[in-house]
Amino acid sequence: MQRDISGFDNLVQEGRKFIRQGCLQKYSRKGFQQRMFFLFSDILLYTYHTQQPTQCFRVHDQLPLKGMKIRDSDNKTGSEFAFIIDAQGNQSLIIAATNEEEKERWLEDLNMAIVQADTDPKMPYLNLKSCNSADEMGDGIGLEADRGSCGGAKASQRINTTVHMCWHRNTSISYSDQLRAFQNQLSGFLLRKFKNSNGWQKLWVVFTNFCLFFYKSHRDDFPLACLPLLGYTVTKPSEKDGINKDFVFKLQFRNHVYFFRAESDYTFGRWVEVIRSAT
Repeated sequence: MQRDISGFDNLVQEGRKFIRQGCLQKYSRKGFQQRMFFLFSDILLYTYHTQQPTQCFRVHDQLPLKGMKIRDSDNKTGSEFAFIIDAQGNQSLIIAATNEEEKERWLEDLNMAIVQADTDPKMPYLNLKSCNSADEMGDGIGLEADRGSCGGAKASQRINTTVHMCWHRNTSISYSDQLRAFQNQLSGFLLRKFKNSNGWQKLWVVFTNFCLFFYKSHRDDFPLACLPLLGYTVTKPSEKDGINKDFVFKLQFRNHVYFFRAESDYTFGRWVEVIRSAT
């Protein structure tokens, strides 16, 4: 996560725990703008997306949880999923989620973290060294595959980090989501079929870190491609899909549709189980 965030030093601190990361809309003079938020046990960061020098998220501001209040929005912003964050120093943010479910996730985690920060006398506010930034800068939407690291430091290629997946899919994940995905890794052969293709392709498939990675065989070191699963639904094909095969499941995100055929009823069930844990 630290490689994906720019604008401060030493994100990793003793006593700081990660709780949730994801996209929310922040209200400003220009209306709602997409921002990436990071909730920790002592602080809430909000960032904007930048492609300079590489794709990452630059911190605009940091809000301590001690003394923070959450209240409903008056709906003057035009969003029914908006709420207001009041922080120290008379600082207020109007925030909107994409839907009611996402709003409830954030409110639950925020309120829980605020209570713990207010009641724990040992909870420090670990200030970050923020760089200067402009909240009104535009957000460049780029590819989900990311090379290098923030701040220009040389690093190995990173593909589909959870931070970038949350940004492009306009969603969020919590620490418990990441833990569950880590505990539900799976690999094996599957037959893959695209929505408008006729044939099936046999691939070695690895599920890890909210992604499916596709290989020609289990001996390959590098994948042919990967499919980030955040936002996807997994179901059985419908009659109109025309899939007359056993042990097939369907992955869909908007108009992106994939079909996968397992080797047995047991492996079909395992694949559906682990994918649902991450979508």
